[in-house]
Amino acid sequence: MTSAMSGTQSAGRPVRLPRSARRKQLLAAAQQVFVAQGYHAAAMDDIAERAGVSKPVLYQHFPGKLELYLALLDTHCDAMVSRMRVAMEATTDNKERVRGAIQAYFDFIDHESEAFRLVFESDLRNDPAVRERVDRVESGCIAAITDTIMADTDLSLERAELLASGLVGAAEVAARFWVAGGRKVAKPEAEALLTALSWRGIASFPLHGEHA
Repeated sequence: MTSAMSGTQSAGRPVRLPRSARRKQLLAAAQQVFVAQGYHAAAMDDIAERAGVSKPVLYQHFPGKLELYLALLDTHCDAMVSRMRVAMEATTDNKERVRGAIQAYFDFIDHESEAFRLVFESDLRNDPAVRERVDRVESGCIAAITDTIMADTDLSLERAELLASGLVGAAEVAARFWVAGGRKVAKPEAEALLTALSWRGIASFPLHGEHA
C-alpha cells in the first residue's frame, strides 16, 4: 500500500476523510504519478488507483487532469518563492543570504518527492497556465533577491534585477546538474562551492555609503 493510500480503508471499508484531507491525499497521489510518468502519459485512472479511491471521488475534487496538475504547481511554486523570501529575510549577513538562496534551490531540487520535475522539467510547459506558474517561480525568486540588493546598495532596479537573475539562474542550473549527475559532490560542499562563486561576484558591489 502506498503512502498516498494511507487512511483510505479500515477493515476493508472506505474511510470518509474531511474534504481538505482527501484533497491533500489526492494531490499526493497525483504528484507521484506525474513525477513518474509525466503529464501526458499519466491518466486519471492511475491517480485514482494510486490514491485508493474511485474515479468519481477524484472528479468530485478536481474536474480534470490539468486542474490537478495546476494545483500541484501552485503549491510547489509558491513554496519555492517562500523559501527564497525566507532566505533573504532570515539574516542581514549578505553572504549568508547568498548561501540561503543557493540552499533554497538545492533543498527544493534535492527533495525526495522530486516535485521540482513538475516545475522545471514539465512536459506541459507550452500550456499558458503552466507557463505562467513556472515563470512565477523565477520572477518571484528574482524579486525577493532584487529587493534585498536594492535595500543594501545604490544599484538601480534594472541592475539589481539582472544580478538577481544571475544568482537564480546559477542556483537552479547547478542544483539540477548536481542531481542529474548523481550527486557526486556532497551537498554541503556543492552549496559552498556555488556560494563562494556567487559571493565573490556580488560582494564587489559596494553597500550604501561605501565606495567601490
